[in-house]
Amino acid sequence: MRMDRDARGEGPLITAIVGRGFRVDDGVYEGLAITPVRADGWAPPPIAELTLDHLAPVLAVDPVPEFLILGTGTRMLRPPRTLVDALEARGIGMEAMDSRAAARAWGVLRAELRWVTAALYPLD
Repeated sequence: MRMDRDARGEGPLITAIVGRGFRVDDGVYEGLAITPVRADGWAPPPIAELTLDHLAPVLAVDPVPEFLILGTGTRMLRPPRTLVDALEARGIGMEAMDSRAAARAWGVLRAELRWVTAALYPLD
């Protein structure tokens, strides 16, 4: 399921944590790629294998996001340094945290109308 919204408004909101995933409007996503204008299911690789290509859905917004919130599942894991460096080369910062914290951070930052994106691993 895909949910599109007007970029000038709040956009998709994570309203609950349900089982291994996240409720966004009428959909539940185990893995979630979310931008200010849309939410999509996301099937991420193991964190050690994560690359820019895997994050393409959340990096394709215009303008470029201020930063990416990376929810790494039930606990905070460090993403590959090569990924962090590649994002920084594009002028995009990244904040990694467990996916529950990432869902909360998404809500706070979007309430402030910050132009951020997020990629959340499922909760195991």
